Amino acid sequence: MTESSMKKLASTLLDAITDKDPLVQEQVCSALCSLGEVRPVETLRACEEYLRQHDKLAHPYRAAVLRAMERVLSSRASELDKDTASTIILLASSEMTKTKDLVWDWQQAASGVLVAVGRQFISKVMEELLRRLHPGTLPHCAVLHTLASLSVANAFGVVPFLPSVLSSLLPVLGVAKQDTVRVAFCSALQRFSEGALEYLANLDRAPDPTVRKDAFATDIFSAYDVLFHQWLQSREAKLRLAVVEALGPMSHLLPSERLEEQLPKLLPGILALYKKHAETFYLSKSLGQILEAAVSVGSRTLETQLDALLAALHSQICVPVESSSPLVMSNQKEVLRCFTVLACSSPDRLLAFLLPRLDTSNERTRVGTLQVVRHVINSAAAQMEDKKPFILSSMRLPLLDTNSKVKRAVVQVISAMAHHGYLEQPGGEAMIEYIVQQCALPPEQEPEKPGPGSKDPKADSVRAISVRTLYLVSTTVDRMSHVLWPYLLQFLTPVRFTGALTPLCRSLVHLAQKRQEAGADAFLIQYDAHASLPSPYAVTGRLLVVSSSPYLGDGRGAAALRLLSVLHPNIHPLLGQHWETTVPLLLGYLDEHTEETLPQEEWEEKLLMFLRDTLAIISDNAWICQLSLELCRQLPCYDEAPQEKNFLYKCIGTTLGAASSKEVVRKHLQELLETARYQEEAEREGLACCFGICAISHLEDTLAQLEDFVRSEVFRKSIGILNIFKDRSENEVEKVKSALILCYGHVAARAPRELVLAKVESDILRNICQHFSTKVLGIKVETKDPALKLCLVQSVCMVSRAICSSTQAGSFHFTRKAELVAQMMEFIRAEPPDSLRTPIRKKAMLTCTYLVSVEPALDEQARADVIHGCLHSIMALLPEPKEEDGGCQKSLYLETLHALEDLLTSLLQRNMTPQGLQIMIEHLSPWIKSPRGHERARALGLSALLLRYFLEHLRVSALVPFHNLGLLIGLFSPRCADLWPATRQEAVDCVYSLLYLQLGYEGFSRDYRDDVAERLLSLKDGLVHPDPAILFHTCHSVGQIIAKRLPPDQLISLLLTMFEALGDPEKNCSRAATVMINCLLQERGGVLQEKVPEIVSVLRSKLQEAQGEHVLPAAQHSVYLLATQHCAAVVSSLLGSPLPLDSHTCMLWRALAVEPRLAAQVLGLLLEKMSRDVPFKESRAFLLGRTPDRVATLLPLSATCALFEVMSTPAAGPAVLELYPQLFVVLLLRVSCTVGVQLPRNLQAQERRGASPALATRNLEPCSSAVDTLRSMLLRSGSEDVVQRMDLEGGWELLRTSAGHEEGATRLASGPLSQGHG
Repeated sequence: MTESSMKKLASTLLDAITDKDPLVQEQVCSALCSLGEVRPVETLRACEEYLRQHDKLAHPYRAAVLRAMERVLSSRASELDKDTASTIILLASSEMTKTKDLVWDWQQAASGVLVAVGRQFISKVMEELLRRLHPGTLPHCAVLHTLASLSVANAFGVVPFLPSVLSSLLPVLGVAKQDTVRVAFCSALQRFSEGALEYLANLDRAPDPTVRKDAFATDIFSAYDVLFHQWLQSREAKLRLAVVEALGPMSHLLPSERLEEQLPKLLPGILALYKKHAETFYLSKSLGQILEAAVSVGSRTLETQLDALLAALHSQICVPVESSSPLVMSNQKEVLRCFTVLACSSPDRLLAFLLPRLDTSNERTRVGTLQVVRHVINSAAAQMEDKKPFILSSMRLPLLDTNSKVKRAVVQVISAMAHHGYLEQPGGEAMIEYIVQQCALPPEQEPEKPGPGSKDPKADSVRAISVRTLYLVSTTVDRMSHVLWPYLLQFLTPVRFTGALTPLCRSLVHLAQKRQEAGADAFLIQYDAHASLPSPYAVTGRLLVVSSSPYLGDGRGAAALRLLSVLHPNIHPLLGQHWETTVPLLLGYLDEHTEETLPQEEWEEKLLMFLRDTLAIISDNAWICQLSLELCRQLPCYDEAPQEKNFLYKCIGTTLGAASSKEVVRKHLQELLETARYQEEAEREGLACCFGICAISHLEDTLAQLEDFVRSEVFRKSIGILNIFKDRSENEVEKVKSALILCYGHVAARAPRELVLAKVESDILRNICQHFSTKVLGIKVETKDPALKLCLVQSVCMVSRAICSSTQAGSFHFTRKAELVAQMMEFIRAEPPDSLRTPIRKKAMLTCTYLVSVEPALDEQARADVIHGCLHSIMALLPEPKEEDGGCQKSLYLETLHALEDLLTSLLQRNMTPQGLQIMIEHLSPWIKSPRGHERARALGLSALLLRYFLEHLRVSALVPFHNLGLLIGLFSPRCADLWPATRQEAVDCVYSLLYLQLGYEGFSRDYRDDVAERLLSLKDGLVHPDPAILFHTCHSVGQIIAKRLPPDQLISLLLTMFEALGDPEKNCSRAATVMINCLLQERGGVLQEKVPEIVSVLRSKLQEAQGEHVLPAAQHSVYLLATQHCAAVVSSLLGSPLPLDSHTCMLWRALAVEPRLAAQVLGLLLEKMSRDVPFKESRAFLLGRTPDRVATLLPLSATCALFEVMSTPAAGPAVLELYPQLFVVLLLRVSCTVGVQLPRNLQAQERRGASPALATRNLEPCSSAVDTLRSMLLRSGSEDVVQRMDLEGGWELLRTSAGHEEGATRLASGPLSQGHG
C-alpha cells in the first residue's frame, strides 16, 4: 500500500469516528489499530494530523482517536523515530492540558498516549511533563496522574527525575485545597515511592546504581508530614484512603530515625481508621507495608504498639468472609501478611496473644485464630520451630468443637502442621486421629436443585477437605511417611472409623508402596513393637467383609482389596503370587459394574472363592483357626450393617470349613448359636448360611452341633427366660426356631450330595418338623408366625432341591413327600387370595416344583389339588403392581408368577401326553373365561407357556392323533378378540403352538416351519389395534388359518367348543366366536353333512341361552352357510324343531330365504316334505262315541309352518314366483285336506296353556296355519289385490270352516291371482 493510499484510508476511517452509533465508533477504532499494526508510524501521524486539523472536534471523539493511538503505541512504540515521538508527545500533552476542568476520559486517553511513548522515550516525555510543572503553581491533575503512571510503567526511567519532580511539587502541597487535587497528589506520591522502591530493589539492573534511599528521604518526609498531619484528618473518606495508600510505600523511604519517631503516632492513626471505613483492604495493605518498614529498621517502638496491633488485626481476621466480595478476601490476605511480619519479629508475643483465644467457644474468634495459626505455621516456620509443643497443646479444645466451620479450620491447621513437622512431636497422633474422624463423617446431602453456577457443597464439606488432606499428607509430605506407617492401620478395624475406610485404604496403599520401594525390612510390620495395631487376621477379615458392599463410601471395596493385595507380605508370606493374580480380576469385575448393576450374590461368591483359595494356599490349621476366631470377634461390629454381617457369617462358615480341627469347629458353631441376635432376619439368614457352608466339609459335626445346642442348657434357659415374659416369649422363641430350621435347610443345600441323602429324613427333616410344630397336652399345635412358616418353606425347598440335584435322586424314595406337599398347599391356601404380602406362596410353590420331581409320583387327586390350589391362590390376585407402587412388590409379584409357571411345567413334564396337556388346560379353563380381565390375561399367559413347553419337549415315537386339538383351539381362538391386548397376543401364541403340535403329531420335524401357521405371527400386530373392524377382520384371518390346518376329525369338536363361546360374558370374544364359526363353515362346511343335525340342534339351544344381540344374525348366517352346502340336511334338521316354532327357529328358517336360488331349493324341499306324508290320520276318540277323529301328522304341519316363515321374508319373492303353481296347488290342497283336522293331543295342551314369550304367536291349528301360509304365498307373489279382496269378503274365514270352505275356495278362484298367473 502506497503512502498516499494509506493516508486516504486512515483519513476515511477518522472521518467515520464521529458516527453516532457507539458500535461503529468501536469498529473504526479497531480498524485504526489493525492499520497501525501494519503501518504504525503513518497511522499515528494521520491521527495526529487529524486532531490538529479538527480543533473543534468534540472531546469524546478526540478521546476515541487517542485511545486508538495508545493501543498502537503499546505494541509498536519501538518503531517510532524521534521526530514522530516528539510530535506525538506534544500532541498528547496539549490534549491532556487543553482544559483545566476535569474531563476524565479525554485526559486519561491523552495520558495513556504519553505513558505508552514513555516506555521508549522517557526523557522526552519527562522533559515535556517537567515543562508543565511551574514553580509555585498547582500542576494539572492529569500531569500528576501521568507522572504517577509512568513511575509504575517505567521506574528505571522516571526515578532519576524524581528529585526534580519532588522539588517542583512539594512547595505547592500546602496550596492544594481541593480534595480531587489532594487525591491526585497522594496517588502520585504513592507511585513515586513504589517506583523508587522497585528501583532500589533492582539496583543491579538500574541505569544509575549509585542511587540511595537518602536521595528521596528528606522530600518524602516533607510530603509525609503534610499527608499525615493535615490531609489524614480530612472528613472525606476517599482522601483519607488515598493518604493511607500513599503512606505505606512512603514509610519505606523515610529516614530510620524519623520512622521510629513517627510510629507511636502513625500506627494508632492507621488503626483508628478501621472503625471509620467499611472497606479496610487499603488500610491493611498500608499497615503491612508500615510494619515491614518498621521491622526492617529494627524499630523498638513496635513492641509498645504490639497489643493494640494484634487486637485490631485479630478483629479483622474474625470478620466473616463473603467469597463474593474480592476486597474482603484481599483484606484477609493483607491482615495475614501483617501477622506474618509480627510472627517473624515477635513470635512469643504473637503466640501469647493467639493461643489463649483458641480456648474460646465463640465460632468467629476460634475460626479466625485458627486461620492465623495456620498462616504463621506456614509463613514463619523458622520462628515457630521451638514453639511446636505449645501450639500442639493449644489445639486440645478446638479438636472437641463440633462446629463445621471450626472443624474445617482445624483440618487446615493440621495440614500445615504436617508439612512442617509438628505431627512428629508428642501429641501429633491426636491430630492424625482427628483427621481420620472427620473422614469418617457421613457424606453431606446435596441440595435438591443446585444452581448452574453454584459451587459443589460436597467439595467444601468437612469430610471432603479431610479426605483430601489425609491423601495429600500421605502422598506428598515425605517426612510424614514414618509417622503414618503403620500407625494408620489401627483405624481400619474400629467401627467408628468405618466411614473413613476408603481414604484410609488409599493412603495406606501409597504408604505401603513407598515402604516396599525402600526395602522389605522397612515394609514388614513388627507387631511386637506396635501393640495397638490390628492383627493380620483382623485386617484380613475387616477388608474382606467391607468389600462385600463395594460401592459404599466412595468405592471402599476396590480400595480395601488394593490394600489387602499390597499388605500380603504382612498377612502371610505364601499369598503374594496368588493375590497378585486374583485381586486385579476382582477389581476388573467391579469396574465392569455399578452399584445398580452389580449382582450381589455373584460378587459375594467371588469373594468367598477368593477366601477359600487363600485358605487352601496357606493350609495352616493354626492360622485358619486364628482367623476364624478373629472373624467371630468382629461380628458385633456389624450390628448396624446387616448385609455385611450376613457376609461375615459366610466368611466364618468358609473359614471353619477349611479348618481341620473339629474341636475348634464345634466350639465356634456353639458360640455362634449362643450369641446370635435371632430377632434380626438378616442375622438368622447369615447364621444359616454359615452352617451350610461349614457343612460342606463338616456335615456330621454341623448336624451334631445343632442337636447339641437344642439339648443344651443355654437353649433351654433362654427358652425358659423368654417364657417368663408371656407377651414376648412366643415370638422370640419362634425366631430361634426359625434360625434352626433355616440352618438345617442350608446344610441340606450345601452339604455333599452323596452324603446328604442318607441324612435327609432321619436327621434334617425330622428336626425341621420338630422345630416347626410343638405339642401341647399331646396335641400338635402349629405356629401362626409367618417368619417361621417362611423359614420352614425355604428349608424344605432347599432339601427338595438337594434331593433333585443328587445323582442318586432317581433311586431315592422320599416317604415324606406327600406330607410335605400337603403342608405346602396348606400354607398356600392360608394366604389371602386377593393380595400378595409375603413370599410364602412363592417359596411354597417352588418347593412343590422340586417335590413333584421326586419319587414316588403324586396320585391323580393330589396333582389336581396342587394345580387347583395354586391357581386359586395366584389367579385372583389384583393386577400386577406398577413401578410407582413399589419395586419390591412388583418383583415379588413377578417371582411368584414365575414360581407358578415352574410348578405347572414341572407337573406337565410328569405327563407329557395330549391327555396330560388337556388336564392342565382344563384347570385353567375357568380362568380363561373369567369376567375379570387380569385373570384371563394370566390364564392365557400360563396356557401359552405350557403349550410352548409341551411343543419344545414333544417327542413323538409313533404317528398318533392329537385328539383334543379342536377342543383346545376352540377354547383359545375366541380370545383373539379379548378386551385386553396382552390376552389377544397370548391367544394367538396358543393357537400357533397348537397348530405346530398337530404338525408334530403328524410326523413333521421340530424345526419345520409351516407357511400357513407362520402367518399367525404376522397377524398379531392387527390384534393390538382397538378398532373393532380391524380386530374382527384379523379374527376372520385367524379362522381361515385354522380351517386350512385343522384335521377333518377335529372340526366338529372345534365348532361345538366355539358354539359354547357364543355365551361368553366377554362380548368381544362371543363376536369373535361367531366370526370364526362362520369362517370355518364357509371354508370346511362341505365335510359336515353327517354333523348337520347336531350343529343345528346346538345352534338352536345356544340361541335360547345367549344374550348378545349379535348372536342371532351370526347364527342365521351359519345356517345359511350350512344350507348352501347341505340344504336337505339343514331343512330336515330344522323340521325336527318342536312345534310351535320358537322365535329363534323362525329366524333360522327366514335365513334360508336371503338368496333366491337357495330359497327356491328350500321351498322345493318343503313342498316335497308336505307331499310325502298324509295330512292326517283317523282315530276314534276315547270314551266319546264312535265318530272317528282326524289328527294332523307332524311333518306336513311342520313344513307348512316352515313355508310360512320362509315366504314371510321379502327376499323369497323371486323363488315364490318361480314355484308359484306348485306352491298354490299344494297349499290349496293342504287347506282343503286339513279342514276339521285336529292338532295332536300334546300340541293341543300347549295351545290351551298359551304360547311362551319365546314362541311365535301364530295359530298352530292345521287348517288355519295352511290358510295363513297360502295368504303369505299370495302376498309374496304379488297378488295383494286377491288377498285384500279375500280379507274384505271374509274369504279366509270361510276357507277355515267345513260349512264355508267351498264358498271360500270359489271366491279365491273368482279373480286373477297374480300378474303372472291368472
